[in-house]
Order: sequence, then C-alpha cells, then structure tokens
Amino acid sequence: MTKLEDTVLRTDPIRKLDAARDRTDIAKIITGIRRCGKSTLMMQYIQHLKDNGISDDRIFYINLESEENMDVDDHLQLRDIIKANLRKDIRTYVFFDEIQRVRGWEKNINSLMTDYDADIYITGSNAYLLSSELATYISGRYIEIKMLPLSFSEYMELHPLSGRENAESRFNDFLIYGALPSVDPKADRTFIMDHLQGIYNTILMKDVVSRLGVRNTGVLGNIARYLFSNIGNLTNVLTISKHAGISPTTVRNYLTALEEAYIVYKAERYDVRGKKILSSNEKYYAADTGIRNSMLGWQEGPDIGRQIENVVYLELCRRGYKVMIGSFRDSEVDFAAFNGNEIEYFQVTQTMLSDETSKREINSLRSIDDNHPKTILSLDRIMTDPGNGIKHINLMDWLLDV
Repeated sequence: MTKLEDTVLRTDPIRKLDAARDRTDIAKIITGIRRCGKSTLMMQYIQHLKDNGISDDRIFYINLESEENMDVDDHLQLRDIIKANLRKDIRTYVFFDEIQRVRGWEKNINSLMTDYDADIYITGSNAYLLSSELATYISGRYIEIKMLPLSFSEYMELHPLSGRENAESRFNDFLIYGALPSVDPKADRTFIMDHLQGIYNTILMKDVVSRLGVRNTGVLGNIARYLFSNIGNLTNVLTISKHAGISPTTVRNYLTALEEAYIVYKAERYDVRGKKILSSNEKYYAADTGIRNSMLGWQEGPDIGRQIENVVYLELCRRGYKVMIGSFRDSEVDFAAFNGNEIEYFQVTQTMLSDETSKREINSLRSIDDNHPKTILSLDRIMTDPGNGIKHINLMDWLLDV
C-alpha cells in the first residue's frame, strides 16, 4: 500500500467522517470509482484516530480484496473473523475495505450495530451496495460519503511544479492523464494509458459484467466508449438502442450499471422556467478524464472544450452541488448547480476571445432572467466583463479557488 507520507490528505472527506465519528447507529459508507483513493482515505482516517488518542487495539481493519482475505466471500466467514477480533465490552472502530465482495455483508453490519459497540466504516466500488438489500437491513442507518478522483488543487499538491513547469502544463497533464492518485504524469505515456485501460477493464469486468451477467461485453464496451465520446452532448436511449442493436430496456440497464460502477455520472436536465426536472435526454460525464482518454485516444484541439466541461462538472459535484443541465426556452446553460435552495449557473468554454463564442456564452446566461449568480469559466488569462452581473473567471483560478 502507498505510504501515507506520499499521499494527499483528503481533508473534506475526513471532515465528513469525523463529523459522524462515534455514531454507532450510523455506518459511514465511502463510495467511488476504483483507485480514486478510498482505501488511502481509510488509512488516513485511522491515522487521524490514532493521533487523537485511539489505541491500536480499538481499531479493526480488513481489506476484503487483499490476497490474504480472498477466501472470505460470505457473511458467515466474515462473522467468524469479527468474533475472533472484536470485543463486545469496548468501543471499536471497524473498517471494511471493498466489502461488496462478501455475500450477505449487510447481515454483518446489522449484527455489529446490534451486538457490539462498533463505529463502522465501509468502502465500496459499486453503488449496488446501497440498493435494496442494504436498505432492508440498515435502512436509515448509514450515510454515504462520495469520493471522486483528485481535485486540481489536490493534484497540484501531489505533483508540485518544479523547474520550468507552470500551472498550465500541469493542468494539461490533469486533462490528459486524469486524476487517479496512482497515476504519475511524469511516467511514460504509453505506460500510463495501459495502466488506465487496466483500471477500466477491471471496473467493467468486476463491477458491471459480473453483476449483470453480461454476455455481449463488446456492446457494453461500445456504449461506454460512446458515453465517453459524447460528454457535453445530450444522450438519447433510443438512438443508442438503434445503433447497438439491443432493446431500450437493455440500454438503460447498461447505463445504470455504468453509473453504479462510478465510471460515468449522469446530469439530468432542469427546466429553469418551470422549475422541474425533465425526463429525457440527459448528459453523461466521465468519472476520470484519463480513463476516458485511454479508451478514446487523446485528441488535441477541438476536444479540449469537452474535457474542461467534464472537469467543471466533477468539481461542482466535489464542492457539494447537485449538478444539472439548465434548460430555458430554446437556450441551454451548461450547468445549473444547486446547493440547498441556492442555485448558480455556469457556462464553460475554452476561450471567450472569439466574438461569436463570447456572444453565444453570454446570451445563454442572459436569457435566464433571475438574480442567481451566473459565471463563465474559460482558459483565457485576459478576463472580459460580460455585464448584467455575469462573472468571467479563469478556470484554473476557479479550480484552485484563488
């Protein structure tokens, strides 16, 4: 496992875990795409507990995907391990890493809550673990802490600038190779892309194919690549069904499975005027641009706009917004971002230096006649003043919160 001193402290998820610490009636479930740093977060939080006076004998950690635990595949075996390692008369902090491998693991969590004084933390790489079976056993007794790959700020901390490097070159790395912590942008490009394809294949086989029993993995892979190539564009199930030669129901099942494996995220459309969610033609964004590029091939130039839109979507999610596509009459705003009762609108473009692009981006926001904040994000270093209360901000400055 990576040494903690070589990692970036994920302060926001640790803060969320700490806020729920010692709530033995609530399981803390950390979810996210494989290799995004969930296990490292657990190690960081265990160290945080130790730094705050919790002794080793009150901490129990088990990685269900490690070689030594590969034979633990049902709840009865896990029950025996729990019995052998946990006392009932003392508060124990219990960490289960990648618990979805264990059949019936929900029963273990339920018995821990009932029979032990256990503060429970779980990681999982598939949202399926939050579905009906879990709801049956511990309904209302868990919180989900969603993890994404590194933010650009965290990425800069993990890969600091040296020599003649600048923020722009590091941002280029961030776009090309993505932000999974295990990916070193200084490594050979072919090695990086092979590594990312390996992660993608593992996700597809372990978290999608094996669960759904998919026979035609080629069609599933084609749909995933289509979503990657179509980020920023509306996705129509019937169109995919026609081209893939499978039923719309199967397409929807595949899309849901890819979402549940956290390899893509769906952004629904929001009718700004009617204040309601529209029921069709959503957009999808990749959980990591590096995985996306490893499957499609890095495209210079015109593809940058899609990449940065993807980055903004993920960052808004990371900052706690519920993110949708804003629809207003015949106009569309890239993102309508909700935080409680508050809403902000965002347009994302590579540059505002073209008069045509500038007019298009500004008019999309001006068409929404309310007083909520409106922002244009671009890679320009020369900022313009769009007027009407609209802000124009450099994307990297916004990502670094400067």
